[in-house]
Amino acid sequence: MSSKTKIVVLRMKEIIYTAVFIGFGIFLILLLVIMFRPKKDAPASAPAALYHPGVYSCALRLGSQEVNVEVTVDDVQITGVSLVPLSDSVSVMYPLVAPSAKNLGAQICASQSLKNLNYPQESRYTSQMLIRAVERALEKASVSTTETLFPGL
Repeated sequence: MSSKTKIVVLRMKEIIYTAVFIGFGIFLILLLVIMFRPKKDAPASAPAALYHPGVYSCALRLGSQEVNVEVTVDDVQITGVSLVPLSDSVSVMYPLVAPSAKNLGAQICASQSLKNLNYPQESRYTSQMLIRAVERALEKASVSTTETLFPGL
């Protein structure tokens, strides 16, 4: 048996290219692992955001006057409901607006809902008008389901 020595000649250029491609391949694999690994869920005690924090308003037209119904929200709750600007002429011409808004605002903040609100029979139309205005303001403030599922979009 003859044992002939085989000599392999590698050029330095080929070694460098091979090392660069191996390094690039490892980098891509690490990048894919980091990008597609499952993310840790938020703690169960942290509620999902329902609203974009801020003050949202809806205009109400009362005769020739306009009143803004402002709803203040943080991430998860309604913190206030108010009428702005309620000029003296509006409060004289529409005496049920201010007390109804105050009553409904307190109930909405306490229950965090627009359902099952109590209001006097005498001010039912005023209260229903105010509830619709609060509902429209909350629609502006609410976080959509798309934003909940894909927060980066």
